Amino acid sequence: MLKKVIFSNNYTKGAPCVMLLGGFDGLHIGHRLLLTRAKSFALPVGVMTIVGGKGLPLFTTKEREEIFSSLGADFAFELPFDEIKELSPQAFVALLKENFNVQAFVCGDDFRFGKNAAGTPETLKADGQVRVEVENLISVDGEKVSSKTVKTLLRVGEVEKANTLLGERFFLIGEVEKDRQVGRTLGFPTANIRYPSEKFSIKNGVYAGEAEIDGKVYKGIINYGSRPTFQNGEVWTETYFDGFDGDLYGKTLKIRFTKFLREIQKFNGVEELKAQLARDIRSIREND
Repeated sequence: MLKKVIFSNNYTKGAPCVMLLGGFDGLHIGHRLLLTRAKSFALPVGVMTIVGGKGLPLFTTKEREEIFSSLGADFAFELPFDEIKELSPQAFVALLKENFNVQAFVCGDDFRFGKNAAGTPETLKADGQVRVEVENLISVDGEKVSSKTVKTLLRVGEVEKANTLLGERFFLIGEVEKDRQVGRTLGFPTANIRYPSEKFSIKNGVYAGEAEIDGKVYKGIINYGSRPTFQNGEVWTETYFDGFDGDLYGKTLKIRFTKFLREIQKFNGVEELKAQLARDIRSIREND
């Protein structure tokens, strides 16, 4: 049922630890406060993450692990939703204590767990054997910061606002694959990455973005969605990197989305498309 992923040498099996509780399909700015509180105990910090469940996560399991590690968590553990959804709150807590030497739980005041989401932070406190630290939810512009809010923004292309709530730029990690290579014939070669089926789908459109390639950050134009000019309904993430010249096939890239530029549209021929791409490039350069 439970899969552990170790990020640092600070944690070894059976060692005392602090546990961050939640679904965590990413870490928005509210979650980051929880992590800061957990790290204040000066013990290894573990992050719980749910795999599966309701709706697609903001980030794949691999992407989440990168986020947790980069922010200083020592380990993460994955719980398949289908295997824990029928556990009572008490059985859920027992599962965690059987697998980890937990000295403290840290969670938000909206944390719910166990069958029918019957468990609350008060349930954890009532157990009385492990210290429980509860953080209040935070709001931005009067709206609760949550993964649901981030998804709502991404669904309508408000990627800049979503990034503010995430505390970093929404991103995709994937391997560059060969596709039609039409961009190369237009003078705009693209890095094509399949968007994972298990990852939350953002609004189709053309975005400004960036990626680090061989130690250098390149700005790019990202097309996420179908390609109507070529009567191709397949969905890909295609990125043209301004100023990059080289072969990216087979490389794994982390593509960050920075701004929604425009809707996907069908052009009356290749020349009209090339003219629009040139305007898109000027747009991302002007934001320097």
